[in-house]
Order: sequence, then structure tokens, then C-alpha cells
Amino acid sequence: MERLTDLAHLAHVEVYTDKYEDSLDFFTRVYGLTLSGEDKTSAYLRAWDDYEFHSLKLTRHHTTGVGHIAYRASSPEALERRIAAIEASGFKTLGWAEGDMGHGRAYRFEDPFGHVFEIYWDTVKYRPGDNDRPALKNNASKFHARGVCPRRLDHLNLLSEDVTEFRRFMETCLGSRVTELIQLDNGRLGGCWFTVNNKTYDLACTEEHGGGQGRLHHVTYATDQREDILRAADIFLENGVHIETGPHKHAIQGTFFLYVWEPAGNRVELANAGARLILAPDWEPVIWTEADRKKGQAWGLKTIETFHTHGTPPVIR
Repeated sequence: MERLTDLAHLAHVEVYTDKYEDSLDFFTRVYGLTLSGEDKTSAYLRAWDDYEFHSLKLTRHHTTGVGHIAYRASSPEALERRIAAIEASGFKTLGWAEGDMGHGRAYRFEDPFGHVFEIYWDTVKYRPGDNDRPALKNNASKFHARGVCPRRLDHLNLLSEDVTEFRRFMETCLGSRVTELIQLDNGRLGGCWFTVNNKTYDLACTEEHGGGQGRLHHVTYATDQREDILRAADIFLENGVHIETGPHKHAIQGTFFLYVWEPAGNRVELANAGARLILAPDWEPVIWTEADRKKGQAWGLKTIETFHTHGTPPVIR
């Protein structure tokens, strides 16, 4: 069957914080995102080569976690096709929501675990001013050396109690395909990596081990090269940021990674996937077994316990 391509890319992620000022300082001064705009509840942030007005919406909240996940459609017609598929799917629909500073109205729906998704077409493209205009016309804005300075939004990882059901949701509602997965000995899926385009993945879902519901595992921005991530580790160290694990290389997807916790406790990753793309139209998912995963990451680093249990919002026991 021919693969659907109604969605163009992961567009932005809304992250909740109960330490708004501290989180905003982290994402701008330390992580190196640019503030495009701010209203009473949220800051709209972007990396220097994100073409849209924002790729991260940081929102004041009583707790942490993910507010919603947004994808941009490939066209107005593709948006309507996706909506029809979502409404016929049996999954929960929330209907149309008015847009914000970064885009027009969006159609919202929900996975079985409480994560809210939206898709839209009408967007606000970032227009650089005199102080932000790039020397090269094919860059979205000027490269700057503030903080870590990632290039673009890359992916996010969500937690769910049933990865198989989440896979059905992603394939049915978003038209995503699975590029890699973890098959556990007990028959369950331990994780799935999804894409709507030629990237190796734009969203991952792994099994919830912390007893939470609808939680965020991490959000990730991409750098141009591994050396950027090594430099970032020093920047995080100098600024008292909690480095959870890395720098190192994942076995799954082969990504060079570094994970930290921002001041409110949300996990944030920097990643460099190199030049790896999924170009084969008949790609078959790479299957990793439980024995494979017990070997650790690509170069033998064992996955630390908090990586399996920490998510946001925290679980109140």
C-alpha cells in the first residue's frame, strides 16, 4: 500500500513548567533558543534554523509535562484528509482550536493515554529583522553563539502504558510509519520510533515504568555535529544544569546524545543524527530484542535507572 504523506513534519511542542522564569532563562540563555514572542501564559521559542515562528511553546502551569504536540500538514487538502481519518478512527477528537502567535486554527485530538495532538496548515513563518538577518538566504535566521545554540527541533519521546496501542494511534491518525522498535520477551512492544517524512524519526514512544499517565519523556533539538554536543556538556556544567546521561551514542537510531533536566524537571536532549535518513519507500522496521537492549547503548554505556522511571509530570505517591 502506498504510504500517506499528509503531514509534513513535527512543528512544535508545548511544554509545561511550574518554574516559568527559571525555565525560560534556561531555554534562552543556556540552551540558546530565541524568544519570538510572549503572552500572559506562554513564551514562543525557536532554534535559529526553524522556519516557523516557534518550535517550543513554554507555558506556565501548576506542574510540568507536555501540553500538546503539533504537526503541520502538507497542504490544506492533506489537512482535511487527515481530519477525516482521525474522525473515522474511533480515537478521541477535541475539534478545532483557535491558533496562537505561531499558527492559525488547528484540529485537536487525543491518544488513549492523554497526550493531546494538533495538526494545522496556516502558519506564521519567522521573518528575521535587521539584527537577525542571515548572510545566507537559505537560513531561517542568523546563526548565533548564545548558549548551546541548536539548529532545529528534532523529535520528542512520549510515555505510554501500551506501546502497541500507541502505534495503532500514530499509524491511523497521523499516517506515521515505524522505523525501529523494541520487541520485549513478554510479547509487548517496549518502544517505537515514528516518522512522517524522510527523517529517521520525529516521535518516539516508550513504555511507562513510573506509574504515570500521559507523560513526557523528553523533547529534543538537533545540532550540526557531535562537537556541538561536547561543547554543550561544558556549558551545562558551568551553569549548574543536571546532566542525566551522555554524551554518548544510542544503539537505536544511532544518534549521538546528551540528556539534561531543565530547572522544572522536564528532560531535554541534544542530538546529532548525522546524515542518516530513511529513503527506502519499502523500509522494514528494525527490530531490537530485549537481549539487544541489555547490551546498553552503542558503545556499551548502560542505560541509567532514571531514564526508565523519570518523566513529567512527576508521579505523586
